[in-house]
Amino acid sequence: MPLPYRWLTSLMLRYNGKSILIDCGEGTQVALKEKGWSPKPIDIICFTHYHADHISGLPGMLLTMGNAERTEPLLLIGPKGLTRVVNALRVIAPELPFPIECLEITEPFQSFSFEGFRIEAFKVNHNVVCYGYSMVVDRVGKFDRTRAEAAGIPMKLWSRLQKGETITEGERTYTPDMVLGEDRKGLKVTYCTDSRPTQSLVDNAVGSDLLICEGMYGEPDKLIKAKEHKHMTMYEAAQVAAKAGVPQLWLTHYSPSLIHPEEYMREVKKIFGNAVAAKDGRTLELNFEEE
Repeated sequence: MPLPYRWLTSLMLRYNGKSILIDCGEGTQVALKEKGWSPKPIDIICFTHYHADHISGLPGMLLTMGNAERTEPLLLIGPKGLTRVVNALRVIAPELPFPIECLEITEPFQSFSFEGFRIEAFKVNHNVVCYGYSMVVDRVGKFDRTRAEAAGIPMKLWSRLQKGETITEGERTYTPDMVLGEDRKGLKVTYCTDSRPTQSLVDNAVGSDLLICEGMYGEPDKLIKAKEHKHMTMYEAAQVAAKAGVPQLWLTHYSPSLIHPEEYMREVKKIFGNAVAAKDGRTLELNFEEE
């Protein structure tokens, strides 16, 4: 539930002019406005699952987008049933000046490619169908002039190949890998709420620059409750981060009873040192590694 000092959990990812929101519970658009951000330019909204605290803010968000005279299409991604759930919520937001496309996840793991990045959805373990998400920005290798010359590729094609284009001239086909070195490290952020610890979460978090994960309970006596309701303790989230080898972990999605999550961080950090009890509005800019 939203509290006077804490909003519901959601994540905004921004890359190269694109904005991707994950989950949209009650008050999400207010949290955005507190940050100084507008809902209008959101391109994609992903949903982990259809419990109210993760989707009940959608009708208001859509109406605000419409009132801002948005006309660009909006893509929604979520587990099976997305179209039905969205249509039900739109009873109170029936007329919008922009089209909505619903893309339903049908596999335990599914990847969606967009210009310059991809979104990977992976099934986790909650008491309803629920998915975690990774946003991945791949980075191709540097242009290798020696390689291009050795392959006898005309110089006029170098720029197009470097940009990822495959070109056929006469009887020869030229591909980007013929002029590029090995792929460089890209960027990856993994987000998971409402789940027990799972191997799929560990596997999908491997290689991430940041793992944002629920730490529903900090009180040591709440493990039984976490198992019963298919949630994770702060200590279990720290174990996931340690197993995945991520450089940093943000804890989120706290129980309403967890008033001061920072009080439990001393023990959490014994399991995973670079863990943070995240608060509303926390942001981080990730950059490509320097050459």
